[in-house]
Amino acid sequence: MSILTRNTVDRLDRPSAYYISKNKRRKFQDESEPQEEAPDPLANATTLYVGNLSFYTTEEQIHELFSKCGEVKRLVMGLDRYNKTPCGFCFVEYYTHQDALDCLKYVGGTKLDERIIRTDLDPGFEEGRQYGRGKSGGQVRDEYREEYDPGRGGYGRAYADDQRRREEEEYGKGK
Repeated sequence: MSILTRNTVDRLDRPSAYYISKNKRRKFQDESEPQEEAPDPLANATTLYVGNLSFYTTEEQIHELFSKCGEVKRLVMGLDRYNKTPCGFCFVEYYTHQDALDCLKYVGGTKLDERIIRTDLDPGFEEGRQYGRGKSGGQVRDEYREEYDPGRGGYGRAYADDQRRREEEEYGKGK
């Protein structure tokens, strides 16, 4: 007699919803045609995307934390395209897939520089991906952030510009 059990916890090596939706192929084929399954690029991935880093986190801090799960092959910091300053993410590449899975399991969700970091398997680093995606080279969410976050460099750009304009108007009225 066998009892079927169902896990209530998702597998850690499962690709993220973002990755799956980004790579869906939109084909309008006849349903009778057999569809080929594309090989999963994350099946043997050795690279991790690390997000929600403080702008002041150094490569040495990241290397020290991530080397606890295995030998780090390469570390690529995410940079602002124009200022070449860190912008809150990086890529960590390991020598083996198992080391990347261990890191995903044990390091993801921990705190580094008072910020809870996010880790996800990545199909591999390619040149040019180290730059932020926002219009100014930074992360889009940071440009429109209104709360003060010292780990992300203070206030968001749009909020800081608005605050500066209000201060200038008040200073002009005070004369």
